[in-house]
Amino acid sequence: MRKTVVLVLALAAIGCKRKSVIATNPVVAEGRKIYVKFCVTCHGPEAHGYAADNSPSLRSPTFLASASDAFLRAGIARGRPGTAMAAFGRGLGGPLDGAEVNAIIAYLRDGGPPLRALPPGPVPGDAKRGKVVYDATCARCHGTQTQRGSAVHLANPILLETASDAFLRWAVEAGRPPTSMVPWKGALTPGQIDDVVAYLRSMAVAPGIPAPPPPAAPAVGPLPPRKGPVVLNRRGRAPDFVLKEDRFVSIDQVKKALDAKRRIVIADARAPSDWLNLHIVGAISTPFYDARTLDDIPNDGTWVVAYCACPHHVSGEVVDELRKRGYKHTAVLDEGIFAWQHKGYPVVAAPGLLPSPAPPPAMPSSPMPSPPRAHH
Repeated sequence: MRKTVVLVLALAAIGCKRKSVIATNPVVAEGRKIYVKFCVTCHGPEAHGYAADNSPSLRSPTFLASASDAFLRAGIARGRPGTAMAAFGRGLGGPLDGAEVNAIIAYLRDGGPPLRALPPGPVPGDAKRGKVVYDATCARCHGTQTQRGSAVHLANPILLETASDAFLRWAVEAGRPPTSMVPWKGALTPGQIDDVVAYLRSMAVAPGIPAPPPPAAPAVGPLPPRKGPVVLNRRGRAPDFVLKEDRFVSIDQVKKALDAKRRIVIADARAPSDWLNLHIVGAISTPFYDARTLDDIPNDGTWVVAYCACPHHVSGEVVDELRKRGYKHTAVLDEGIFAWQHKGYPVVAAPGLLPSPAPPPAMPSSPMPSPPRAHH
């Protein structure tokens, strides 16, 4: 009992210290404000992750100790294409400038461990042997090149471009406590971990897709004023949607309504950078963090269907705002944009965009496996 009380007091003291630092450091305070507006929906109130779409913890001490500012900056500004993590950098159509990205990094660093010195250079591993180990111990949670799992999708091209071999190796060795990513040091031999890192490197390009040239981020800036119709099929009849839990509509119902030329508004709740890369044909950009983008949607009984990649969270925020304004016919696209794309339903995609991996299952089929014993 006494130990419990001491632990509670210690945690409370840490919390008080953190609040004090936020209150006295204006950059950290600004970073928290920006984090709450743009990141909290998926990464959680204190950045511990897994609030939506299996978004990872940004507070794990092993992550913060090994993630350089450049790595964090690239993750925020360029996002993780094919997942719910949008590119939030203004140069790619997102809402944040460089100073705002740096403020988020300062907030994440606040109270965390110092950076760990990681060795430079590549890890000498064998990708073929690494695939065997990965398939046996990692794929169940981290997925494959074409299928996401319940944990971070390691085949993501921007993650692999910006993560060093040493960063990847340390993540495997040390895990991501207190999440379900356990440390594999001692369970896998050093050579097996090297092989896994080599296999991860080989997943940088999707199967059958030639390696793209080094990326050069186009400076597209924010979206221009809206062009084209807000309401699709303005003279059509209303769809006959049957909602699940008075909130969710299936992609098949929406596709059927569009094919039948029913009157509808399709609202993309993600950041504009995601809309620019991939969106449902006819969808308008209505980012969840900017309620002003809803002002030109008519409140006349027209059905408004919002979607995202989460697939319910930020689209749910848009629907909540519409319902607060008195819109009577609103729904969240139940399975999200990637399920829509993988069914072969019509989308507008940026030229050269790599195929998106299939979205993760709604619920993980089984918990993350325990580390096996190493074979020496």
